[in-house]
Parts: sequence; structure tokens; C-alpha cells
Amino acid sequence: MRKTHLLLSLTLIAFCSCTHVSEDDLTVNQPQPVLTTYQDIKVIINNNCLNCHQSPPVNGANTPLLIYNNVKNGVLNNNLINRISVQAGSAGAMPFGGPRLPQNLIDQIIKWETDGLLEN
Repeated sequence: MRKTHLLLSLTLIAFCSCTHVSEDDLTVNQPQPVLTTYQDIKVIINNNCLNCHQSPPVNGANTPLLIYNNVKNGVLNNNLINRISVQAGSAGAMPFGGPRLPQNLIDQIIKWETDGLLEN
């Protein structure tokens, strides 16, 4: 009786200690990073750049920044990020004649480039 009781107890302990947790239950769900798209950047460009970078450009601007392809080209080929990052008053600083953009807006444009210059 004692052996049966011991065997039954061990079987019950073994059965109750089993788990059905899957590997998915053990991984931590990391939040997906939010990607910056042109739609996020367009607001910054519209509010800070279109005074000169319209079509046709005015006040010495050399290119319009009205649409996605214009802004993407500005980042890739016209040094846009560097020009908005330098201190106001430095050669080539943008916006021309105005204060430097706040760093958080510059950081958004940098993140847009890092994220792959996504349109939507």
C-alpha cells in the first residue's frame, strides 16, 4: 500500500508539474518600431520650406520641395539634412534667413532617411 501510495503521489506530482507553455509564450513581445514616412515629414516641409521651395522656387532656392520625389531628392542629392542641421547664419543654412529648425524636427527628417525614405 505504501509503494502504491508513493507511486500514485509521484505520478500525480509529475502530471501536475507538466506545462503546456509554448515557446511563443516565453518570448517577450517587443513593440514594432514606428516608421517615419513622407506624410510625417510633409508637415515639416510645408511649414518651414515652402516659402522659398515652391514651384518655381523663389528667393534663391534651387529646387522645389512640393512633392515626395522633390524632398527625397533633396535628402539624397542636395544635402538637405546637413543644410537644416547647421547653425543659423552659417553658409548654406536653411531655412534661409530664419532660425534653425528645432532639433526634434531635424531628428524626424533624419529618422525618415534612416527608415528608408518611405512615402506612405
